[in-house]
This record gives sequence, structure tokens and C-alpha cells, in this order.
Amino acid sequence: MAGFTERENLDRIADSLALQGWMVVDDFIEPALTAALIGECRASKKRGDFHHAAVGRGKGRRTLPQIRSDEILWMQPPGSGDAQRDCLERFEKLRLLLNRTLQLGLLDFECHFACYPRGAFYTRHVDQLRGDDHRKLSCVLYLNENWLAEEGGALRVYLNGDCAEFADVLPQGGRLVAFLSAQFAHEVLPATRERMSIAGWFRTR
Repeated sequence: MAGFTERENLDRIADSLALQGWMVVDDFIEPALTAALIGECRASKKRGDFHHAAVGRGKGRRTLPQIRSDEILWMQPPGSGDAQRDCLERFEKLRLLLNRTLQLGLLDFECHFACYPRGAFYTRHVDQLRGDDHRKLSCVLYLNENWLAEEGGALRVYLNGDCAEFADVLPQGGRLVAFLSAQFAHEVLPATRERMSIAGWFRTR
């Protein structure tokens, strides 16, 4: 979907979500913003701001590297960098459009940087937490320049309940994947190079 305006991309996202519950759009952000986000992500990692990701919530929250082996850093405005604020403004525009066109009732957006070292992965899971249905729409925005198919690292989105059918999405910089959090199981496949993204969720009350 490269070559479309920002508004056209937003409209295409809404149309795809209404039709099939998930979508992929290239160039959700421009290369300059992608590069700036990569710079902020790497600077934070060099400072040691990232920590090992966990699974579960509350007292049941655990770091389980056999399930997921990425490192994350939550994006928390207003203390975030300029590139992060610009990126979050794009997601705010998307939130407003989806509420207006699809009546999703999305209230806010939470997100974090995710850094997958070479060989790291996240096994199949669903983003909506057990006993908590606030996460409505999952989003993954990729921050990897010049990604090659042979480098692996795809997001595998399972398209039906028995997980017999799936789509693999390569983590090319500027590309956005969005899907209904409760409906689509997915996993992150290992890659032969470091893999960076912004993962987040639009939430309802």
C-alpha cells in the first residue's frame, strides 16, 4: 500500500479491519520518522533502559524466556523523545478515525518498544489478557531498514480458530500490522538479525 497519503492509509486500515478484522499497511510512517525512532530506540537500549519482557499480569506475571525472549521499553509521554511523540500522534489520528467510522469506543493507546536480539522469538499467543477485555485492537509498527525475506523474523498471524491458516508478515520499517486483539492468535518467528518494533494496543473502558 505504499504511495498513499496519510489519510488514504488511515481509510484503508479502517476498511480492512471492517472487512476481515486485520490488515497490513506499508509506509504508516515515513522513512525519516522510522530512522528517528530507530535512533531513540537504540539510544535507550545503550543506556540500559530496556528490560526482559514478561507474560501474564498481576501476581501471575513471569519472565519466561521459553515463551518470549524480547526486551521492551514502555513509551510514556510526555517524557518520550520527539520521534515518539510524533509517532503517538499518528496513532491518535488512527484512534479518532476508527471510533468515527467503526464505532469501536477506543479510549487510549498503550505501547512499548520491542527489541528482539538475533534468534529471539515469541510463541503463539493472543493479546487480550485472560479476564481482561480492555485490549481491543493490537498494532505492531516495524522499525527495521532494508529487511530481507531470508532474514526471517516474520509476524505469523493465524487467520482461523484452529490455526490451520496463517499469514506471515515481514518486519519492514514503516509497516503497520493491526488486528482485533481477541480474535487473532499470532507469534514472532526468530530472525538472523536484531528486530525492532513498536507494539501496542488500543483499549476500551
